[in-house]
Amino acid sequence: MASLTRSVTTRLKVNEQKNAAAQPWMRESLGFSFTFEEMPKRRIAPKAIQRFKERVRELTSRTRGVSIERMAKDVAVYVRGWLGYFGICRTFSVLERLDRRIRHPLRSVMWKQWKRGSVRFAGLCKRGVNHDLAAQTAGSAHGPWRLANSPALAYALPNAGFESLGLPRLSGGR
Repeated sequence: MASLTRSVTTRLKVNEQKNAAAQPWMRESLGFSFTFEEMPKRRIAPKAIQRFKERVRELTSRTRGVSIERMAKDVAVYVRGWLGYFGICRTFSVLERLDRRIRHPLRSVMWKQWKRGSVRFAGLCKRGVNHDLAAQTAGSAHGPWRLANSPALAYALPNAGFESLGLPRLSGGR
């Protein structure tokens, strides 16, 4: 690497952080890296995953002041572009975790937008949650983030509902 750097630096500037000689699983290139296995798999680099999480956090912020439809549309645009680039990776468990990272805040936002207990109760009942579970969830003292994982909200706001808003699944339905 040192001799190559010397010969190249006479004509070009070499970025030491981006250029190095190492095993493939120790390096990242264009947002990808490889697993350390007998048959290596492409995986999404940790920095790219972190950027994805940060962007989704921005797009699904409860304080954005936009409707859930608009929020889902904005997230869908970002996710489609991201999938177009990173969709060729072969680490499905990572995609499933990221998929949950999208839908959880959307459920939280919908719960927050329902505001009052009576509206929440009616919304849950309208979506098929039984009366007792709807009353228990609507009257809960827990915040929107924690309730987004509740069985009532998982039933009332299923993944298919988000797909009807145009939000694609990262994991391809696996």
